[in-house]
Amino acid sequence: MIYYVEDDPNIRELTSYALRQAGFEAACFPDAEGFFAACDERLPDLVLLDIMLPGIDGLEILRRLRADEATEHVPVMMLTAKGAEYDKVSGLDAGADDYLAKPFGMMELISRVNALLRRAAAPPVGGAASAATAADELRAGTIELSSARHEVRAGGKPVVLTLKEFELLRALMENEGLVLSRSQLLEKVWGVTFAGETRTVDAHVKTLRQKLAAACPGAEEAVGTVRGVGYRFRGAGA
Repeated sequence: MIYYVEDDPNIRELTSYALRQAGFEAACFPDAEGFFAACDERLPDLVLLDIMLPGIDGLEILRRLRADEATEHVPVMMLTAKGAEYDKVSGLDAGADDYLAKPFGMMELISRVNALLRRAAAPPVGGAASAATAADELRAGTIELSSARHEVRAGGKPVVLTLKEFELLRALMENEGLVLSRSQLLEKVWGVTFAGETRTVDAHVKTLRQKLAAACPGAEEAVGTVRGVGYRFRGAGA
């Protein structure tokens, strides 16, 4: 089930039609009130959100989803006319898994929806599938990651991550000591169909570090920046 929150009836109807034609079950809502009421009845498999909404805006809806244990791992894609880099990073910082600016093509939307649902259903991503299967439990210094349980701990304390933050950390830990470029991380974590900007990776690294530091001060240093190249996992406390 896909839920779509959009106050423009024309865009809402066109998008819902495209989703249903592609074989998805979809329900659309003009505002947050109807959306949250529907979530109480049935949790969605994926959420599409506009930012500019009457009353509670899309970013606040996203924050509430990520703060609720029942919906914290539900994939969320922002579909919005606000296409500036600041707005994209704001959405990603708030926990969005993908971002598509209007006007968008329906074929691209369906492709991204399929990619998000595949990644949510199967822990291994892209070329990292065999490594993820072989290394279900990863540990380096103070940080532990379990793919099977979808859990991360830092200093023994749980770290609640979004789907993309989790996959980003796993990709880095599987390649401990190696430098991964932003383009490599985009391909590993977001998939080859993702057409985002390099700031997408930077925004997720920022929130990942903040969450690691909140659980265990100093753990964020495990995710190191290699200036002009990308990022490298070094294993905090190792």
